[in-house]
Parts: sequence; structure tokens; C-alpha cells
Amino acid sequence: MVDEVLDARGLNCPLPILKTKKSLNLLGSGKILEVIATDPNSEKDFKAFCDSTLHELVNFTQEGEEYRFIILCKNKF
Repeated sequence: MVDEVLDARGLNCPLPILKTKKSLNLLGSGKILEVIATDPNSEKDFKAFCDSTLHELVNFTQEGEEYRFIILCKNKF
């Protein structure tokens, strides 16, 4: 179950990542964030972000020009 949804549609890098980082920090460990983005580079950006921060990218889907990321917060910054 998703704890929070972050709508990052229309935002280009680095804004979706920065907003995601802030949201995850506020949510805390064990919570799930869904991010909706439209930046075509967001798939690689979110994978790299999760790898570097140890958050878990639980699921990724693309529907047309919309990307959805389900991220499990593993730690706080």
C-alpha cells in the first residue's frame, strides 16, 4: 500500500529527484512513495537515485509518456 503520492509531472531533472528525496525524508523508513513523472530521463535517474541512496525501487511502469515509480524508503537522510 502506498503511503504518499508525489506528482512530478511536467518537471525536468533534477526536480523530480529533489522532490522525491524530500518526500522520502519526511516519510521515514518502511514507508512507500509513488512518484508520477513525465521526464523521459526519469527511468535512469530514479534507478541511479535508489542505487546510491539504498532505497528500494519496488516497481516501475510506463504508460505512454507517464512514468510511475514505487519506492520503499529504507533510511532517512
